Amino acid sequence: MAPRTERRPGSLRSLLLWILVPAQIVVLSLALWFSSRQLHQQVDLAYDRSLAGALRAIDHNISTASGGLAVELPYLMLEFFELTANDSVYYRILTEDGLADIGNQDLPLPGARLPSNTPVFYDRDYLGATIRIAALARPMSPPLYGQQDGRIVVMVGEDRAGRDRVIRDLMIRNVVRDLVEVLASTGLIVVGVLIGLRPLTRLYRRLKRRAPDDLSPISAPELPREVQPLVDAVNQHVARHARQARRQRQFLDDASHQLRTPLAVLRTQLDYALRESDPAEARAALLAMRGGLDQAQRTAAQMLALARARGADTPAGSLRPVALTPLAQDVIRQLYGLARQKRQTIALEGGELDATVTGVEWLLREALVNLMDNAIKYTPEEGAITLRIERTPGGMVLSVRDTGPGMTETDIRKAGRRFRRGQAGKRGHGAGLGLAIVHTIMQRHGGALRIEPASPGVRVSLVFPGDQGFPGKSPA
Repeated sequence: MAPRTERRPGSLRSLLLWILVPAQIVVLSLALWFSSRQLHQQVDLAYDRSLAGALRAIDHNISTASGGLAVELPYLMLEFFELTANDSVYYRILTEDGLADIGNQDLPLPGARLPSNTPVFYDRDYLGATIRIAALARPMSPPLYGQQDGRIVVMVGEDRAGRDRVIRDLMIRNVVRDLVEVLASTGLIVVGVLIGLRPLTRLYRRLKRRAPDDLSPISAPELPREVQPLVDAVNQHVARHARQARRQRQFLDDASHQLRTPLAVLRTQLDYALRESDPAEARAALLAMRGGLDQAQRTAAQMLALARARGADTPAGSLRPVALTPLAQDVIRQLYGLARQKRQTIALEGGELDATVTGVEWLLREALVNLMDNAIKYTPEEGAITLRIERTPGGMVLSVRDTGPGMTETDIRKAGRRFRRGQAGKRGHGAGLGLAIVHTIMQRHGGALRIEPASPGVRVSLVFPGDQGFPGKSPA
């Protein structure tokens, strides 16, 4: 099967012109057709009034008082009417029973019976031409031949050629006028479309001249209101791209900052181990290298987790109820081996509450793993770690308490920042990527990271709001 080729969309300018110009031509054509019909009606009305006047004039000169049908034709009026019509004029006067007939006796009668005292107008072919005929029937007064219901029929006809010439001349004028209007309005439409699309053309040229790294919002107040939503959507997309670019640059800065020193230390230790001839000293250097590799591996994993948490999109459709008790139990099983190496005990309290929060399960798991990992790291051997789930008036709280050295007030205030530095020998000393990851995740969930000193150790809590809101991403 041949691949389907997508149709390339045309320009907006061509689309508008192909819609507006033919539509205008169709509308003007319909208007010309209606005006033609009205013109025929108006011309016929004007000529029919003249024809009715001649009909009435002849009727007034008809008499049956002498016992027969007598008529005195108004020749001057008929001559004037013929000159006005510029064509031949015909007349016929007859009784309805046909016993008396004067004038053009083959002038055709209408197909139906004529009403009394009301002129009737119709077209007929006569002597090879189309003529317009006005016919009037009225009772005879006095009646002839003793017929009380007898009527006289008066007919006047004229050739339609004259009025058709008038209609044709007027139609030619109307067509010329409408053609001028079409051309003028088409030109105005073309100019209007070009002027209306000029702001889009200027915006296109301005964006084309931009530097590749220029992600500033588009400012185009001169654009029409209909285009502004599109510009707003583009600005939102560019803003998301700019945030993503900042995260990537930040990740590269973090990676270079955090991995440069461990790699340099490893290189130094490796050189020392290669130069050392004493096996014991060489083994000690290799063990130190293994510890440095473990620290570098942990730092790299935390940096990837921080970048992933910062770049995580959390639309409303991705939120699901997360049960805290199974989550806590899974994390305890995951890190139990590390705690076992230091002979530490881990307890879970509040697991019977069956508490749930609304969020993204893998992000919450990442936050709890970092809290537990920090607690295991800083709690001395044979220490105790307590993971507690509780409901409070302010919302759901998931806390981790240890019996480690604790944190100073200064370190608590700085908790959640990248690469924070604390007092040497205390818990706050060293990289703060773990708490930074937790802080970022809680921002995504509309919650908070709370650190409180305990005696001994420290208590670190994940506080979820009571309404389980998810207000959106905060700037990383």
